[in-house]
Amino acid sequence: MLHLTKVAFGASSTEHLAERLRSRAEAGPLFLTTRYLPKRHEEVAGAGSLFWIIKHQLVARSAILHFGEADGGRVAIHLAAELVLVRARPKRAHQGWRYLEQADAPGDLHGDETGLAELPPGLMGKLAELALI
Repeated sequence: MLHLTKVAFGASSTEHLAERLRSRAEAGPLFLTTRYLPKRHEEVAGAGSLFWIIKHQLVARSAILHFGEADGGRVAIHLAAELVLVRARPKRAHQGWRYLEQADAPGDLHGDETGLAELPPGLMGKLAELALI
């Protein structure tokens, strides 16, 4: 399984990103656009996720449903509206998207036995910034 990473440009926290995604999903299908179809799109679509980077940390993911066409000859990356928090992992910011192999992807917080999923997302973000989780 293969994933993509992307900076959550303009999002200051996971709460802010979740609210942004929720409001966009209410307006219609949730998708991002990019210039080019990823060469390995078949490995990503339907099984992979888009991992979001906030403040140099992979902090959450959105399932990638499929790829489609967008206005102006661009490519649409259709996403599930649910934002899943993951175990924060350092990741340098980059432009556009990058591939992320399954072996390098952080695990979901929901269902892990550490109890981190019970923490408020803001506190979790602060602990991740300090590299404590």
